[in-house]
Amino acid sequence: MKRVVLTLAVASAIVGFAMPASAATLDDIKARGALNCGTNGQLPGFGMPDPQGAWTGLDVDFCRAIAAAIFNDASKVKFVPLSAKDRFTALQSGDVDVLARNTTWTLSRDTQLGLNATGVDYYDGQGFIIRKSLKVNSALELNDAAICVQQGTTTELNLTDYFRTNKMRLKTVTFATLDEALKAYDTGRCDAFTADASALYSVRLKLAKPDDNVVLPEIISKEPLGPYVRQGDDQWFDIVRWVLFAMFNAEELNVTQANADEQMKSANPEIKRMLGAEGNFGEQLGLTKDWVYRIVKLVGNYGEVFERNVGQGSPLKIARGLNALWTKGGLHYGPPIR
Repeated sequence: MKRVVLTLAVASAIVGFAMPASAATLDDIKARGALNCGTNGQLPGFGMPDPQGAWTGLDVDFCRAIAAAIFNDASKVKFVPLSAKDRFTALQSGDVDVLARNTTWTLSRDTQLGLNATGVDYYDGQGFIIRKSLKVNSALELNDAAICVQQGTTTELNLTDYFRTNKMRLKTVTFATLDEALKAYDTGRCDAFTADASALYSVRLKLAKPDDNVVLPEIISKEPLGPYVRQGDDQWFDIVRWVLFAMFNAEELNVTQANADEQMKSANPEIKRMLGAEGNFGEQLGLTKDWVYRIVKLVGNYGEVFERNVGQGSPLKIARGLNALWTKGGLHYGPPIR
């Protein structure tokens, strides 16, 4: 009888588990010369290329911040557009080093996929958009409505929960991609379209007649969005997590792209530690002492990234709300660099 020897990779594929990251992700990225970043590709404000192929978005800029910290060059990123269905597989297989794609942090995703969420870069919640002509003022008036939704998302599950909780009948019309679901809604195949509220602001701009549509007031779920990495490489997990925290801390300490050079001379001990003038905190991550300076100088602090991509400096004009710093009534909070 022949003996069959399975490699760990093959065995993992058979039983459906993700391969853990080798404890050398940073070394692999340096050897490759670029960060592979999985992102949306279809969502204005978060991750989307323009007609010339230039990528913009909050998630896109987060990946640029990681590249800035590693290479002192924010352009050393390869952006990989991923559907909701394929995003986790791409990260599990190592096709991308980090997933920064408006992805909700949930318990099952943290425990069953071989992946770890590294933090929250955008606090969101699910909502609905509907044509004004239907004269619907609340999601509670959507009994028997046909709702367009993207497959393979928490959005689809939340939709079912909301209708069951409120004892309403639901006609779900599902699609593989966001654009397909939106097109179906825009052509009248559905009465309403549901997605994260941030996405509703984005996709409304894609509709044939944006002003004929309204976002309903209800937020029916918690959607803490953030980057994911593979389990098994604590150093890489720490780098991705602390790049995000550094962007929060830089905003809180008023270190910006414009004043980063001047702030390098600051007498404030928090700023000195953060920018590398004091201590070796970057080196503890496997980076350089000036890792946060690189991030802010080349990409910006969190507030700058928010404003230009989804805030008042963007077509979306989303208010900071929950995404303000903790010092200004929001939820974002960077642990201290010390």
